Amino acid sequence: MSLKRHMVAAGFSLFRRAGLHRLAGAGVRGRGVILTLHRVRPADCQEFAPNALLEITPAFLDAALTRLRASGLDLVTLDEALRRLVSGEGANFAVLTFDDGFRDAAEHALPVLERHRAPFMTYITPGLASRTARLWWVELEEAVRRLDHIQLGGQNFSARDAGEKAAAFDKIYWTFRAQGEKALLDGVALLRDRAGVDPVALVERLCLDWDGLRRLAQCDLAGFGAHSMTHPRLRQLPQDQARAEMVCSREVLERELGRACPHFAYPVGDPTSAGPREFALAEELGFASAVTTRPGMIFPEHAAHLHALPRVSVNGLWQDIASLDILLSGAPFLLWNFGRRVNVA
Repeated sequence: MSLKRHMVAAGFSLFRRAGLHRLAGAGVRGRGVILTLHRVRPADCQEFAPNALLEITPAFLDAALTRLRASGLDLVTLDEALRRLVSGEGANFAVLTFDDGFRDAAEHALPVLERHRAPFMTYITPGLASRTARLWWVELEEAVRRLDHIQLGGQNFSARDAGEKAAAFDKIYWTFRAQGEKALLDGVALLRDRAGVDPVALVERLCLDWDGLRRLAQCDLAGFGAHSMTHPRLRQLPQDQARAEMVCSREVLERELGRACPHFAYPVGDPTSAGPREFALAEELGFASAVTTRPGMIFPEHAAHLHALPRVSVNGLWQDIASLDILLSGAPFLLWNFGRRVNVA
């Protein structure tokens, strides 16, 4: 288990034992929350599943939606949440967002969302829909799954069982993440090709194509936003390339889906992937809002920072209502952000 996962696990354990989150007041919970989801599918139960944090089961989604409303949060569209945030009117809210356009959104999440009449925003990478972009983090998982031994940059990793594979994946993943975008993609491609992983077939299996997205767009609960053309860490790109990734993704989406897509989500979305330059670009390009993956609740102060909005990840490693309650209290993020309600640096 990575250091970050150890820290998150320790944090949940502390809050459960001490119950500190139950003391959190409205000033900690803020006006609402924007939740980040990726995949929704029945449990796979594979021992080696390094990307399991990015997926939850339909049953947990169902339970989470029930809990959100029981917590006094209105499930609203992103546009309505922004209206309430800017105006200061209306009840506290929760917004559901799905990144990347996985098939699961239509196959497993949509029936649950329709049952709850829960609106949602799907941030789409057009390159995935057209099979010209890569799910590099899934490519890496599949490569490590297939290889028993990995030699990379003078380092040797044994990957004979699930434990060794998890340790190898974690080390290799963060090594690549510390590099530039081209080096990351080239490094993953090297291992992928060595393991015989077909990147196009992977995207075809996991992601909606344009016909699938158009069918999803027929649902009155569905909203769509741009997520760049090819899913790069924008902060790692020259400004002109970052700008093109952002504006072209909106143009292609609106042309293919025949509807406005005024919102944006930064790929990866952490501070190494999106910062002040990208926030300014999103505003300059006329996006109504842009979301990060920086963790945090939505506070009134965010009305002045609509292009650097935080989100809260519904983490597949902690699929229980007690953990969700801890997150919805806002208390963990008060600690994570050192008491800051807004983190846009």
